[in-house]
Amino acid sequence: MLRAIYNALWWIVAPLAVLRLLIRSRKERGYRQYIGERFGYSRGRLPEDNAPLIWVHAVSVGETRAAQPLIDALIKARPDARILLTHMTPSGRATGEEIFGDRVLRSYLPYDMPHAVRRFLRAWRPSLGLVMETEVWPTLIDECRRADVQLVLTNARMSARSYKRAAKFGGATKDVFGGFARVLAQSPSDAERLTALGARNVAVLGNLKFDMSTPPELAARGHAWRAAIGARPVWVAASTREGEEELVLQAFAALGIEGALLILVPRHPQRFNEVAALVEKAGLRLARRSTWAPDAKVASAAASGGVPALPADVNVLLGDSMGELGAYYAASDVAFIGGSLLPLGGQNLIEACAVGVPVLIGPHVFNFTQATADAVAAGAAVQVQDPADLARALHELFNDKARRLAMGGAASAFAARHRGATARTVDVLMAVLPE
Repeated sequence: MLRAIYNALWWIVAPLAVLRLLIRSRKERGYRQYIGERFGYSRGRLPEDNAPLIWVHAVSVGETRAAQPLIDALIKARPDARILLTHMTPSGRATGEEIFGDRVLRSYLPYDMPHAVRRFLRAWRPSLGLVMETEVWPTLIDECRRADVQLVLTNARMSARSYKRAAKFGGATKDVFGGFARVLAQSPSDAERLTALGARNVAVLGNLKFDMSTPPELAARGHAWRAAIGARPVWVAASTREGEEELVLQAFAALGIEGALLILVPRHPQRFNEVAALVEKAGLRLARRSTWAPDAKVASAAASGGVPALPADVNVLLGDSMGELGAYYAASDVAFIGGSLLPLGGQNLIEACAVGVPVLIGPHVFNFTQATADAVAAGAAVQVQDPADLARALHELFNDKARRLAMGGAASAFAARHRGATARTVDVLMAVLPE
């Protein structure tokens, strides 16, 4: 009965979903493109193409970047196979194009409607499907099972909050999670919750995000920016979400350190102009990365130091670019990880740790509970409760260089210590993938 209601609701929601795409396309044109793919009308692969196809689903930017080491390793392990990368957002798709170019095929994942999913599976004929982290779509799981497609939940996580919600559906939840061929969990607590929800063949392999690394050219870009910024206290507020920038600006106002620079990097590109307006409304002098250090100047920076000096009266540098978070971390003394001052679940702190930057993160980290707890225990991160607490922690770190450097070293060591999930995951997947 629940499944019938779920499928019926999709028929009601689908037209509204298309309307939402069109509305969102006003700010981000990519939402207007490839709408047919969202209903399973993919170009697919040629009928005579019998190479194994590994399908990897990565919802948006964060999941796509987390999947990069895994996809690179899969290409190396099975050069005869094709890789299909699916997304739900234009920014995720654009990130996939930037990272992989023509090394992978790409499509949007269809809405979770039986006929749409069947069309998708018929068009692509995947040999193996990988969905990342928390992507649990009941119809997709059912149709893969019917089509004899091995579907693996990879880098899987299950927060206590999500577990309580899912457990309310009892047997229906067990049927859904039991449909995965395998579940590769990030941590023992994730594995325990997923098993309780009905998942089978569960293994703990670690977090793929620890195997992400900032490319040397991106780190060099950040160092060039820092040289152009000069000897000022610099902190980055990364991946901030709607309603959070006001809190970050409150913390900045309370910081009270002369000459401090805030690099503010909203998570969603369609909000860049909105956030710029918030900064100007607060009476702060704003510069935008896109106009201060356009690509042509950045490209020559490593060779000639060609990034122009940032004016001393600029208080906030808006990170209005995609795919450069590692550079923003490399340009900063301290990193605050957004999505955590409001009950939004937090964002990935691992990339900042890998760059060797001390990390501050808010109280709402239910999507990254284990990684946050481990980073705090390792001395790599400090959890703050509100804007005033954020300002206090920043003030302490800016005035204690020895502690700041110690935290940065602990962050690097923490990230290095947890690497290796990619190799373990590939070993498992190669045993599942047909020859």
